[in-house]
Order: sequence, then structure tokens, then C-alpha cells
Amino acid sequence: MSQEVVLGIDIGGTFTKLGLVDKSGSILMEDEVRSTEHETIEAFIADIHHHINQRIREMDNKIELMGIGVGAPNGNFYSGTIEHAPNLMWKGIIPFVKLMEKQFAIPAVVTNDANAAALGEMLFGDAVGLENFVMITLGTGLGSGLVVNGGLIYGNDGFAGELGHVRAVDNGRQCGCGKRGCLETYVSATGIKRTVFELLAEENVDSAFRKIPFSKLKPKLITALAEEGDPIAIKAFERTGFLLGRSLADTVAHISPAKIFLFGGLAKAGKWIIDPTYKSMEEHLLPIYRDKIQILPSALLNKNIAILGAAALSWKQLERLKS
Repeated sequence: MSQEVVLGIDIGGTFTKLGLVDKSGSILMEDEVRSTEHETIEAFIADIHHHINQRIREMDNKIELMGIGVGAPNGNFYSGTIEHAPNLMWKGIIPFVKLMEKQFAIPAVVTNDANAAALGEMLFGDAVGLENFVMITLGTGLGSGLVVNGGLIYGNDGFAGELGHVRAVDNGRQCGCGKRGCLETYVSATGIKRTVFELLAEENVDSAFRKIPFSKLKPKLITALAEEGDPIAIKAFERTGFLLGRSLADTVAHISPAKIFLFGGLAKAGKWIIDPTYKSMEEHLLPIYRDKIQILPSALLNKNIAILGAAALSWKQLERLKS
């Protein structure tokens, strides 16, 4: 008998990660495709279809694909669309669920990538049983999933919780969304790289970064140099954490979460990003909220929480369709 699985998809600005997940949350297979190698969304979906069929054949067709869950920037749970995602190369309103169901001929569902990560933490991580928390994803951009009273907040139109596009700096950096000064232009893998190079121009200090071109700089290298005491690396994390903490203080005032989880490549910096973020958040909080909220790395930081969350979304959809 074939084992029933769903396909969990995490669409990022650079890479899209794929996973076949069973009902217990075990990822039986992982793969990835480059998000940037496909000029059209149809070619992108066809590539995913090809990859998954190939991997299923390699597993001797002993699994049955039941459904698809997708976490994507600006994914709209209500309409099944991806709308004006600033970090993706396909612009406008994309009828993603419709295209996926046409290609795969099975039910599909989409949500914001950070919402998928929040759902993964809620089902398989440290948010199990937690009614009120925030998930911040720190990748190419910054995403956020808000859970209040045990449920994800989608809002009136499906787009609630876009913390990455609140204004962090007046007349600040240009964002892919068209605005200036958005939080994700400072607090993300791309944002901290830009901060490093701004600091190199501002500060007259010795730093290993002076020999590293922008294209070669990765968040894990910034972390490694912070560990070695590089003053530019340390200050880059301080600036990044200050802006994230200040914005999180506003989020706390809106929904009063018990915990805030960080996920993504930049979150792997651990104390270097968490400590300045917590300090800034506490400084900007209304006194009634102070010393109540934890900022933690995701418990699934070294697993693909977004795939697990997207898969959980699919399993929930299949249960609704069955009932």
C-alpha cells in the first residue's frame, strides 16, 4: 500500500524548497529549485512538477501525493494567489493555486511564507500549545506570522502581519515593494549586508570585510567575524537588532504575544541578533509589557519549518475537503 504524503513548498526570493511530508510531520524527501531561473510562473511550476515526479520515481512510487501546501511571499490564503511579491521575479497577481492544481491535478493551498513557518512552529516546535506568539522569518526579506488566541491572523483581505514593510527609517533604503525605509531593507540577509558596507564607509577601523566583495558576503560570515571580535560585524548586528526590536515593540502593543520566534539564515546568528533585538524591544515597550516576552530562535531552525508548516496547511485542507 502506498504511503500518503503532501508536498510542502517554501518559495523564497532565491531558492524554493520542496518536501514530501507524511501525517506525522516526517519529511520523507527534500529538494530545491532556484526561484530565479524561470522567466514565467508556468515554467517554474513545471520545473517543480518535474522534480517531484522524478523524486517519487526514485522512491519506487511507494507514496501517493494527496495535496500541496505552499508558503510564499504575499501568498493570499483566501484567494489562492500570490500578489505583488517584492522579492519574487514574477510580478502582479499570480493565480498560483489554480496553476498548481492544473499542473498536478490535486488540491492545493497557499499562504504567506511566514504564516507557514508559524504553523510549523505551532505544530512541531516550541509553540506547541502556545496561544499567542509571533514568527519572524529572516531570509532574503523579512516575513512575519501572527498567532492570536490559537489562530493565524489573516485579516480582512488575507494580508495581515506584513511587518517587513512597516517603515523603519524615514526616507530610507529603497525596497522592492516600491517604498523607502521598509524594515526588511535593514533586517534581513540582504539588509545586514548593506549595513556592513555602510559601516565600512562610515567607520575608520580595521575589518576583514574590507577584503570581501558584496557578492561574496553571507550572514554566516558576518556571524563568524562577530565571534572573532570584528567591530564592523558587531556594530552591524547592533544596528540590525535595534531596528527589529523597535518594530517588535509596536507589534507587542498590538497583540501582546508570549514569545517571539526568529527563523531563517540570519536567525542562526543566535545571540548576535537576539541580544540587541531584545534590548531594543525592552527599551521601546510600554512598561506594562516589559520582562514578559521572550525572543527565541525557532526550535526547528535546523529543519525546514516552512515546509512543515506548508504541509500542515495542506493536511488541514484535505481534512476540510473530506468533511
